[in-house]
Amino acid sequence: MAKRVTVIGGGIGGLVAALDLAVAGCEVTVLERQPTLGGKLRVLGPGIDSGPTVFTMRWVFDDVFAAAGASFAERVPLHRANVLARHAWGPDQRLDLFADLDETADAIGDFAGAAEARGFRDFSARARQIYQTLEKPFLRAQLPTPLSLARNAGFSGLAGLLRLSPFDTMSAALAKYFADPRLRQLFGRYATYCGSSPYLAPATLMLVAHVERDGVWLVQGGMYRLVAALGEMLVEKAARIRTAMEVERIEVSSGRVSGVICACGERIAADAVVVNADPASLPAGFFGPDAARAGKPQPARARSQSAITWALPAVTDGFPLSRHNVFFSADYRTEFDDVFARGQTPASPTIYVCAQDRDSDVVATPGQDRLLCLINAPANGDRTSYPEAEIERCTKNLFSRLSECGLQVHPTEAAIVTTPDRFDRLFPATGGALYGQAVHGSMATFRRPGARTRLPGLYLAGGATHPGAGVPMAALSGRLAAAQMIADGVLTKR
Repeated sequence: MAKRVTVIGGGIGGLVAALDLAVAGCEVTVLERQPTLGGKLRVLGPGIDSGPTVFTMRWVFDDVFAAAGASFAERVPLHRANVLARHAWGPDQRLDLFADLDETADAIGDFAGAAEARGFRDFSARARQIYQTLEKPFLRAQLPTPLSLARNAGFSGLAGLLRLSPFDTMSAALAKYFADPRLRQLFGRYATYCGSSPYLAPATLMLVAHVERDGVWLVQGGMYRLVAALGEMLVEKAARIRTAMEVERIEVSSGRVSGVICACGERIAADAVVVNADPASLPAGFFGPDAARAGKPQPARARSQSAITWALPAVTDGFPLSRHNVFFSADYRTEFDDVFARGQTPASPTIYVCAQDRDSDVVATPGQDRLLCLINAPANGDRTSYPEAEIERCTKNLFSRLSECGLQVHPTEAAIVTTPDRFDRLFPATGGALYGQAVHGSMATFRRPGARTRLPGLYLAGGATHPGAGVPMAALSGRLAAAQMIADGVLTKR
């Protein structure tokens, strides 16, 4: 008899866990409280990607789909980006990073001099070494510890671990490669991919630079195609997907999970449950008193950053937008002090703009861009509201700063603005934190919860669990949850 598994939450981590479990022969039910699947990977307005917009580590999804007997390339058409991102500090200060290392080194040399180009090559080699050292013993492993990391790396990999410099901050490490503060700012931004400050995050996060150089992919039809393809695969594997179904309580019998009770009163029996939500939601009581004892409370000070986003269609001119664009603030350290130390929206924030119709095979409206604009913000949405006057102030600052860098934005529809308090309502118990806990300090990466909880039969998946935030990492967490369930014998007859 197939084991019954309920997956709470239809984000990437939950969908991948559900697919692996369905392939393993389980009777899988996915319950999503929103009307559509996707979690943080969502679409707003006229098809505007309004969650994660950068797609890397495609091998993760190649493996997921291959395990289900399908081809990822056939299900999700995509092509590799030549320009990884376009960066600006003003109207006459621009720098592109390219997929080709030599092309990027030449661009940096033209931008900041030959010494900085040599520093970039050294930095890239270091980022590659960090990634290669950590991929198997950390990214692919169940809840690693420093001891297990050393053990799994083996004797040949131990030297690489010793060279990781985990006690250096990212900003301190970058100063060894780049004298130009703009380049330290540019490559320090990779810490924000984990919702963290480059002045507090460990130097190991430099591995993100190698991940991008290994391939940034553009998904034809938008990022939500990933969600749609996973949903289609689940239906083919006879899994049930039920949206607009909120789980009120995880039921426990004889000391282990026995099912879930939905807000509508329906009971769904289950031999195991995967929670694809922020782990903080368990001890906060969002899934009942029994599940609350399965997780550790997480202090608000440990949260990653949140964001304010604007999703809008617009006509643009004055700046040659690429798919991914970053407009840097003049004072990066103050920006992160505002977010993490003072708990306030930065007065002069760095702005990320995704123009999803650039470098794309599909253009929604000729001469018009679908834009997602984003600035960093504190994860205080559970205790701070963002009134209309504050949103108007931030919007004015946003367009003013873009104009200073040469980009004129002429909205054709009102922007859909999402603030930390709105993110907190979408993702309860987070305060709007979009990446789980911040990766601050040398041991922070080991503090993320793993797949297994203290309650037998209850497992975790998602970007706030190990191995971390981002679309491919969330997918890996789903695979780890399914694998842990199998290793624990949940899927075998007792």
